[in-house]
Amino acid sequence: MKKILYTKFQNIDEIIEELAKQKEIKRAMTRTNLCKFWRKVAGEKFAQNSKPYSMIKGSVMVIACKTPVVAQELLLKKTQLLVKFKPYVESLNMKLTDLHFDAKKWVEENNI
Repeated sequence: MKKILYTKFQNIDEIIEELAKQKEIKRAMTRTNLCKFWRKVAGEKFAQNSKPYSMIKGSVMVIACKTPVVAQELLLKKTQLLVKFKPYVESLNMKLTDLHFDAKKWVEENNI
């Protein structure tokens, strides 16, 4: 029987630490963390009918809305939403200059 030679395996913690140092991964994690605050910023009513979709140009958050009416209501509250987002954005050391609301981006999630 042939002897199996093992190499030095990396611990999963070391791999995650290396990944977390990459610029693209850091940016993605920071954006994901910012999106988690949407429910607190928008309030329960709007959080059920809208969700963060993407970030464009590094500082503009696109919000997918269930209906054009929701998009319009959020548009009217945009200044208030940006003010509410400010402490979260600052704590993550990010920039958020604008919010875009788009009813065409909404996709229902399947709860299987």
